[in-house]
Parts: sequence; structure tokens; C-alpha cells
Amino acid sequence: MLGYKIKIRVWLCILVACKISSALNNGLALTPPMGWLAWQRFRCTIDCETFPDECVSEQLFMTTADLLVSEGYDKVGYKYVVIDDCWMTHNRTADGKLQADEKRFPHGIKALADYVHSKGLKFGIYESVGTKSCEGYAGIKGYEKIDAQTFAEWGVDYVKLDGCYTDERKMDTNFPQFGKYLNETGRPMIYSCCWPFYQEGKGMQVNYTLVSQSCNLWRNYGDIQESYDSLINVLDNFAVKQDIWAQYAGPGHWNDPDMLLIGNFALSHEQSQTQMALWAILAAPLFMSNKLSTVQPNFKKILQNTDVIGINQDKLGIQGKRVYKDQGIEIWSKPIEPKEEEYYSYAIAFVNRRTIGTPFPYNITLNNLGLNNPIGYKIKMHITKVNYKSILIYIFFFIVLCTNHKNLFDGTTTKEILKPDSLLKVIVNPSGVVLLRANIISKYEYIHGRYI
Repeated sequence: MLGYKIKIRVWLCILVACKISSALNNGLALTPPMGWLAWQRFRCTIDCETFPDECVSEQLFMTTADLLVSEGYDKVGYKYVVIDDCWMTHNRTADGKLQADEKRFPHGIKALADYVHSKGLKFGIYESVGTKSCEGYAGIKGYEKIDAQTFAEWGVDYVKLDGCYTDERKMDTNFPQFGKYLNETGRPMIYSCCWPFYQEGKGMQVNYTLVSQSCNLWRNYGDIQESYDSLINVLDNFAVKQDIWAQYAGPGHWNDPDMLLIGNFALSHEQSQTQMALWAILAAPLFMSNKLSTVQPNFKKILQNTDVIGINQDKLGIQGKRVYKDQGIEIWSKPIEPKEEEYYSYAIAFVNRRTIGTPFPYNITLNNLGLNNPIGYKIKMHITKVNYKSILIYIFFFIVLCTNHKNLFDGTTTKEILKPDSLLKVIVNPSGVVLLRANIISKYEYIHGRYI
């Protein structure tokens, strides 16, 4: 365990004192962007007769924009409505410009962007760096400058650039070049790249310094699929590569583990909480890909949990890591604000990877998680209402040895005060998560008694 604590200290040094990457110079995505992206749920569904409510069309995106506002998603940070593949035709106009499918987007992309903007939201679009998009529609190769200007004229706020139909060895040139063209338009557009995923898949060494200087966010791994196994594969891959990838994440430039599956078909309630918690720990872009009109209230509550979103949107922008594995429990940790001297606050996720059918108890002291502030930490948790007049009880301890700490997805918020040698005790449901927030107690708070 001693070696584990040393590892955490070295990690923080790398993240804070030895930061090696710099953001794309557009001043955007200083926290992970949030919104809704079509691909995972709607793919390339273009048969609007069979699937009138689910085909890739202007109606789908207008309805989504309406629901982001009417259901309150925009109020907690989900601002981007992003089209993926299959919006365009296979051929360009006579003057070389991209054009939307006239049947499915009869009013054109600019009108759709204007509609999204009228709702107080932002609009995103998809293309591919090669000769074709991944589904075989028109790509940007040979038209990069024209397409960047077209996107600006249409009022695009976010561009996702895929990597199909091109040579992976040329991506170090063509992805940065398109980002340069986007900046030259003068319109602020977040730039999302799929560049590292394609090079990683070919066994190439990715120049992440260049990636982080050229893109606001980037995909490192394959598309997430509609299954819990796929979610776990993504997380395992991020854990294996975390010592390489995490150092490049920060304000303006983020590793992207792909879309949120929450509210669709595959994930249970517990598994949905797990994805939301770990996307928060990873400082991942939060893009839902679901049919908002069918999202059940319990999943909506997960997606709109402001405590969890607050961890994701922490302004330090440090990507968390998997820091410990024991008895089928994984512990993931993310340094967050507030911070004083060398001591950080932390978000801590306990993930149950066990397949037995009962919840599992797990205990660990704070100092074994690298939480060593001698004054202590305020552990944010939740308690339930008691029967006696349904009064909320708020209990504070300086040293807690046996309390079961509940997570940020449950009940009503309270805090406990723990010291580094205090025992943190959790009970985690199968395939579920317990997410806690441990804020440092500052010297000022301690001296003036303002920490309880």
C-alpha cells in the first residue's frame, strides 16, 4: 500500500507541476463539453417511412433541442446538439460545397442551426477527414478550407471530425490543418478529433502532444456499443492507458471515452450510475445519445445529477485514474477543487465488478487513498429521510469508524468530517458505484470553526 501512496504523489506532480500539453488556441471547452450526439442511439437510420421519429433528419434534431430545454437538461449544462454521419449527400454542389440531404433536411443546415440557437443551445456537425465519411457520404479531403468556411457560415459551434477513408500516417498533418482552417474563419467552434483512435488501432505511436495542441477533445478508443460489456471495455482500456493519456487532459483539451448510454436499452439503473460516475472522474465530455422523449425518470435523475456533473466540470480539469483494485472493487480517484497548498480535494468512486448477486461491503482509510490533509476532509454523502416527522438528520463526526457512507446518487445531502486515519466504509451494489466527494478543510475553516 505504501508504494500505492507514493504513486499517487508522483501522479499529482506529473499532472500539476509537469504539465506538458497546451490547448488548441480557441479558448473553448475549458471544462468538458456537454450535450447530445446522435450516433450511438440513431446511427445512420435514413428510412424515415419506417422510423419517422428516429431517422437522421432535421425533425429529430429539432425535437431533441426542444426536449433539452423543456426537460431541463440545458439548465444543468447540456448545451450542444450534434449531428453525426449521414446528414449530407454523397456528392457536392457544382461549386464544391457540402449539401444536406434535401428530403431529410428540407430547410438546410443553416436553418436547423438557427433553430437550435433560438433555444439557447449550440449546434454541432460531423464530417470525416478522408474522401468519404465512415458511412460513404462526402468527406472533406480536397475541400478542407471550403468546408471550414461553410460550417462557419451555417453557424456551427462544434465540429466532430472522423478518420475514415484516409491514410493514418497523414493524420498528424491533415487533422491539425483542418483545425487551423476552423480558427481562420473567426467563428468559435469546438474541434473534436477521432485521430488517436485510428492510429492506436494501427499500432502507431500517437503524438499526443500534437493532438492536445490541435484538438479540444479526441477519441482514443472504438465506438461504445449498447451493452454493459462495451462500457467496461472502454473503462478497462482507459485504465490500462491512463499513465499515458491522463497527462494530456485539461482545460481546453480532453480525452473522450465516447457517449453516455444512459436512458437507452442496455444499462441497468446501477450500471447507469457507474457510467455517469466514471465519466465524471475521467473529466470526460458528457454527450448523451438517447431518445430524450423515452428516458425514464430514474435515468433522467442520473443524467441531471448536479453533484456528479460538478465533479466532471471541476475547473482544475484533472483526469482521474483507477488507483486501486481489491476483491472485485475498483477505486477511481480524481483531484478536484478546493485545494490548499499541496492538498487536494477528491472525488472517489468505488466500483463493484463482482458478479455475485449481493452488495459488497468495503473499508479503507483515507490515507490509503492518498488523502493526507492533517486537518481532515468533509465527506459529502447522502442520507435518507427518517420516519419521525420525515425530518432530515445531519450528523457530523471528526473520526468515523463504522458509518456506511452513501453516494452522491442517493437521497439527501449531508457531510461528515473525517481525518486521514478515519475508516471509509461503503456498500456497493453489483455492477454499481458509490461516489463520494471529499473536500479539504482549510486552515481558515479549522481556525474559525467553519467546517461543520
